[in-house]
Amino acid sequence: MELYAKVLNYTMPVFLLLILGEQLAARRMGKQVNRSLDSVSSISSGMTNVIKNVLGLTISLLTYDWMLSHLAIFQIESTWVTYLVTFLVIDFKGYWVHRWEHRINLLWNRHVIHHSSEEFNLSCALRQTVSTVFDYFAFLLLPAALLGIPVEVIAIVAPLHLFLQFWYHTRLIGRMGFLEHIIVTPSHHRVHHAINPIYMDRNFGQIFIVWDKWFGTFQEELQEVPCVYGITRPARTWNPIKINFQHFWLLLRDAYHTRSWRDKARIWFMPTGWRPADVKAHYPVYAIESPETYQKFDTPSSPAFSLWAWTQLMVSYGLLIYLFAYIGSIGFAMAALYGGFLVLSIYAYTELMDRNPLAWTFELTKSVLGLAIIFWLDDWFGASQHVGTWVTPLVAGYQVLSVLVVVYFSASFRKDQAPQQAPAKSAAVG
Repeated sequence: MELYAKVLNYTMPVFLLLILGEQLAARRMGKQVNRSLDSVSSISSGMTNVIKNVLGLTISLLTYDWMLSHLAIFQIESTWVTYLVTFLVIDFKGYWVHRWEHRINLLWNRHVIHHSSEEFNLSCALRQTVSTVFDYFAFLLLPAALLGIPVEVIAIVAPLHLFLQFWYHTRLIGRMGFLEHIIVTPSHHRVHHAINPIYMDRNFGQIFIVWDKWFGTFQEELQEVPCVYGITRPARTWNPIKINFQHFWLLLRDAYHTRSWRDKARIWFMPTGWRPADVKAHYPVYAIESPETYQKFDTPSSPAFSLWAWTQLMVSYGLLIYLFAYIGSIGFAMAALYGGFLVLSIYAYTELMDRNPLAWTFELTKSVLGLAIIFWLDDWFGASQHVGTWVTPLVAGYQVLSVLVVVYFSASFRKDQAPQQAPAKSAAVG
């Protein structure tokens, strides 16, 4: 936990600098690849994901440790060949997990957040799940366990494999010559994120594209079919916590409403998007019918509002850096409380971004919690000792300021400013 947190404190700034670099490059090229609130939502989603991962809030139903100790046939040394084989095994596992997440209703819930942005840029790569409670797929690492690959090698290669999936989430890089035949490129992954019918559920590879070509799921990007990004049942919110559980909530409601006991049981394991016939008839769900004419989700904004959204994001990010830097001395119980505070903060300011008139109530709850923690600990999780005595009053002052600013913005919202997102040639479907 502590080591992973420290690694993230080095890698997260790199990701943010690359996102900024992409924006600057896009401006020089005369292209628009980012929208302010969308980027805030994406980065906020990444923050919720790393909080969950660092706190270890996923239960593995079958651990690699167990397979290694019970099933290993060989015992091999940690050489460069070992790392290469491990990388290939993890990538093979990644292909199949990714494919199943797109094809099975229940598993789609853990992946939908990644596809929820209607842009395709480096920031959308950070949209990662917090809804995964159980890890079912350690069995796909069986080849590595049989070879006796040490746990330490898996622990090093797995995060490296994940980080290497960041760079190809961009529209600024075109075709890459012979590399198109070997690795996943931006062109391949643009196809994967597109909702055009010809592109749907294609290119599941994470590092190597060869799996898609071998298993029949490859689709080339076509110049005559520009990619339209997002999900066919659009999230229509900037709140990453809501997005993480929207699909699960729909499945739960459908399982409740259907009269068929068979459908109540099988809805979870049916192909993604499947709904019982009686539920489809009585409870239609909005979906995009024509990607080419779909109008992207947006909410009214202003330079001041956008600046405040970024301010809240960066304050939360600064607090996250402190948590990860001193998580060992903070301890798990206090770190869980700290993480909960940050998730509540993200929920509150993304509700404001959604222009929810009640956003101030979430902000007030978050600030009251923050001030209560300071009163209880007489400090901000040991910040006076680790950083300086100025941190605690600064955090306390921000809690008060944020409520005042959010109340101001909330008061300015008018009901008739709510975004109208039903585009032409779209429909409510089952």
